[in-house]
Amino acid sequence: MSDINKDVHKHDLLGGRLCLDFANTVSWHDSSEKSQELLTSYEKLVSWSLHANILKKQQSLSLLKKAESQPSKAKEVLQQAIELRESIYQIFSLVSNNETPSSKDLSILNEALGNAYGMMRIVPGENKFSLEFFCEEALDEMLPPIVQSAIEILISEKELSRVKKCEGAPCGWLFLDTSRNRSRRWCSMEDCGNRAKARRHYKKKGRQK
Repeated sequence: MSDINKDVHKHDLLGGRLCLDFANTVSWHDSSEKSQELLTSYEKLVSWSLHANILKKQQSLSLLKKAESQPSKAKEVLQQAIELRESIYQIFSLVSNNETPSSKDLSILNEALGNAYGMMRIVPGENKFSLEFFCEEALDEMLPPIVQSAIEILISEKELSRVKKCEGAPCGWLFLDTSRNRSRRWCSMEDCGNRAKARRHYKKKGRQK
C-alpha cells in the first residue's frame, strides 16, 4: 500500500474555508500556461484531505488500501473531485467579481449536494442534534464536507460578500476576507503581496532613471 504523499503537506491552506482551500489545489489557477495541478492521483486527493483535516490518518490509509483493489473507481472519484473543484472555483471566482455563476457549474454543485446529503444522518447529542456524514469508507467520502462548506458560504450573505480572488495575477487563489475593513488583497502577503511590492519598486526605479 502506498504511503501518504508528504509533498501535499507543503501546500498552503490560505482560503479560510474548506471549499476555497479545495479550489486552490491548482497553483496559478488563472494561467493556462503556468498552472500546476496538485491532485494528480487519487493518493494525492486523499493526502490533501488528510492535510485539510477532512480525514484522519487511519481513514486515509484505509481509503488508499481500498483504492488499490478498485483502481478504476478511484480514478473515477478523482475525476469527479476535479470536476467539482473546477465548478466551485468558477462559481466563487464569478461571485467575487459580482457576476452570476453559470448554470452548468451550479448543476454540478447541486448534483454533488444531492449525493452529499444522501450520506448525512441526524445524530442526537447533549441537548441538541447534529448532522454527520456516514460514508462507510466510500472512496469519495472526502467530497461531502467540501460541498457542505461551499453551500454554507453561498447561503450566507455575510460570507459570500467576503469571498475574494488574489490580486496577484495570474495566481487566481480564492480566500475569505475576514479582515475588519475588508482590505485583504492577496492570498498571502509573503507570496503574492511581496511580488506585487517588488514589481512596484522596480517600476518606480525605472521611471526615476
